Amino acid sequence: QVQLVESGGGLVQPGGSLRVSCAASGFVFSNNYMTWVRQAPGKGLEWVSTITTSLRTTYYANSVKGRFTISRDNTKNTLYLQMKTLKPDDTALYYCTRVSYWGQQMAFDYWGQGTQVTVSS
Repeated sequence: QVQLVESGGGLVQPGGSLRVSCAASGFVFSNNYMTWVRQAPGKGLEWVSTITTSLRTTYYANSVKGRFTISRDNTKNTLYLQMKTLKPDDTALYYCTRVSYWGQQMAFDYWGQGTQVTVSS
């Protein structure tokens, strides 16, 4: 069965960096667009970033553009999100998701359990 398992979250000071990972299994990882979505305390879901398949084209929310980098290692079936210059507003539960539809809208069919990122001094 499809599994997405995030790791690497934690507590980091403002201005710091952190990399979260997502180990995928149960499907052909290299054939799927992948996305990071986050949810801050008391707020709704926010799309963060998407990476395509072979061309590895990347897309970012304006709130993280220039600070976050999404990448993938298809040999390890792993998705990454490198986060730099972190702000308290980046505090959220970060989910790895598999994209089921990508167009004018987007849809996700599988989600991991999430990894908590807390930015605080």
